[in-house]
Amino acid sequence: MSQARPYHSPRRELGAAATRRDLLMAARRLFADRGYAHVTVAEIAREAGTAVKTMYASVGGKAEILREILEDAVKESGAEETTIRILTMTDPLECLGELAHGTRLGYEGHREVLTILAGAMPVLESADALWNRVRASYRTSLRAVAAHLAELGAVSTPVDRCADVLWFCFGPHAWRALVEDSGWTWDDAQAQLAATARVLLLETISP
Repeated sequence: MSQARPYHSPRRELGAAATRRDLLMAARRLFADRGYAHVTVAEIAREAGTAVKTMYASVGGKAEILREILEDAVKESGAEETTIRILTMTDPLECLGELAHGTRLGYEGHREVLTILAGAMPVLESADALWNRVRASYRTSLRAVAAHLAELGAVSTPVDRCADVLWFCFGPHAWRALVEDSGWTWDDAQAQLAATARVLLLETISP
């Protein structure tokens, strides 16, 4: 007696993917407008036009939704693509210029998500762990760039120290300090941070 083949419905899968997308988009809008702590599960479901039960089955509760939003933001940030491009370059100045441009696009496109995460920190126990995962992913890419600069003979700084300097120059805090706190344009901030990294890494010898 043959076993029944698993039922596969592309239409159902497309519907589930659309529901997930609608829920994540609805949650992101509400979190951005009102803050993570002030949004309920029922409000997210209503905003997405679905039932609470469907929401839990699709993406889970608020904490799971925030995790999904962050993971999607990391995937869409372009960090991996930027790193791959840099690893093909042989001019250290071009490497830092591309890194400045790539991190600028990633932060410019997803600063809303980082603001949402910051607002969740006081009320969500797992928020610190989520941020650590985002930061670790980002710093892994920066270390790959640091190792490449070392291979090019462009820096005398040890690779890990070089990666720390790249984080200092291109981490979210650097963009926030210039663009949000000081009112710089994105173009001016990009040029300044690239210049700062060049001075710190390519024109000085660390002790």
